[in-house]
Parts: sequence; structure tokens; C-alpha cells
Amino acid sequence: MSGPEHGGIEGIEPRGVRYEQLARVGHVVLDRPEASNAFDLPAARSLGAALDAVTAAAARGDIGAVLLVGAGARFCAGGDVRSFMAADDPRAYLRDLAATLEAEVRRLSELALPVVVAVHGSVAGAGLAFVLNADVVVAARSTRFTMAYPGVGLTPDCGVSYLLPRAVGQQRALDFAMTGRVLDADEAAQWGLVTRVVADETVTREAFAVSESLAGAAVSALGQAKRLIRSSWESTRAESAADEVETIASAVTSPEARERIERFVTR
Repeated sequence: MSGPEHGGIEGIEPRGVRYEQLARVGHVVLDRPEASNAFDLPAARSLGAALDAVTAAAARGDIGAVLLVGAGARFCAGGDVRSFMAADDPRAYLRDLAATLEAEVRRLSELALPVVVAVHGSVAGAGLAFVLNADVVVAARSTRFTMAYPGVGLTPDCGVSYLLPRAVGQQRALDFAMTGRVLDADEAAQWGLVTRVVADETVTREAFAVSESLAGAAVSALGQAKRLIRSSWESTRAESAADEVETIASAVTSPEARERIERFVTR
């Protein structure tokens, strides 16, 4: 299975992320194992190409869920620090990289499909953004999580400072960001950063099983549930309730709901 063709942008050829499809699950693979899947600008643009392929496959009805994994020994080391410093203008390069990667990672949370991420090895810096923008996070037991930014004198990006306190609480987020604390997978689960912890050797298989199950569910309903929950942070209680009312009223007439309701009432 091959990924989509995607031309270069501003003279930089996208590379480092690929898209594949297995059954009704779209796989997004972070594929720079030699760099611990850290993101330089071409890789950030390659992520955009992969998500374009996801969107197209979803529009055709070919997939019902997305699974994101990392190739090699580590899931994602965040931003590629060497690429910043090799740039003629590190400030401009890092601004472009941070803006591009944030926009692409945010698309995961905005997809009208369930997004599952399988993490292993280590998750650092901007790698946390994939965890925070996914809907289900399956972690290998040996995975380690760290903010990493202070170690190189930098600050959070890719929405991490916005999403992390919403996932784990403000005080835990501050502790995590400032002390250099490293969380193991069980601690990350206790904090609410990951959904489930599994044996290292089964993480990809179990994450795919979750993805395949979700892909066979009521995909439109799951997508709307995801939207309602994620948008509730920016809504008042009344606004959220009104959105719920309109969404469920619209859903009941959909072919997806009619088929499942009929099956439910006649069983």
C-alpha cells in the first residue's frame, strides 16, 4: 500500500509521514525512525498530505476510523531541534514549523472520525500533541512521557499548553511542564493522559483492534459525539445543551440511525 502523491511546497518536498489503509482503518505512520520521528518542516507538511488522504478516503466512505502509529523505537520526539539550528533563520523556520504542525495536528481532533493513537518508546514535546488530539490512546507499558521543552530552553507548542491542563488538570500540567518529570505509562493513565496501557508487544495489534471496532460502529454518531465533547470547552452549558438537542434531532433521521434503531426495536 502506498501513500498519496504530494508535491513540494515552497521548494521543500514533504517526507516523513505516510498514509496506508487496512480494511476500513486509515493508518497514519510517523516515518522518520532515524530521527525518533521528530518533526522538521518537510515532515510537518507530509503530515498534511497524509491527513488530506484521510479526508479523501473518509469522503469516499472507504474508512471509518484513523490509527496513528510511529515507526521505529520511539513514537515521537517532538520537534527536530537540529533542523531549527541548521536553518538560515532559526526564528522564521521555527515559527513556520510550529504553525504548520499545530494546524495539521489540530485536524486530528476535528476529523469527523474516531482517531486512535498507539504510542511506544517515548513521547516528548510536540509528540504529546498527538496524544492530546486523539480520541483513544493505547500505550505500550514501557512508554515514557515528557514535556522536553525546558531541556532545550523552549516553550510548549502545537496546542500542548491549551490541551494538557484540560486533560490532566492545571497543577499537574504545571508540574509536568516545569520539573522535567517523566511519566511512565501507568502514571499517564492515572492522570488521564492515555486511555489504556497494554503489553509492549501487543500495542499496535490492540490499537488496530480498537480502530477496527470503531470503524464498524455508527461512524457519523461517533464523529458528532466527538465534536460535542471537544467543543464544550468553548461553550456555555446552555450553548452546549442547544447543540446537543439539534444534533440528536438531526441524527434520528439519518440512514445510519434509522437502520440501527430498527434493528434495536425489532430484536
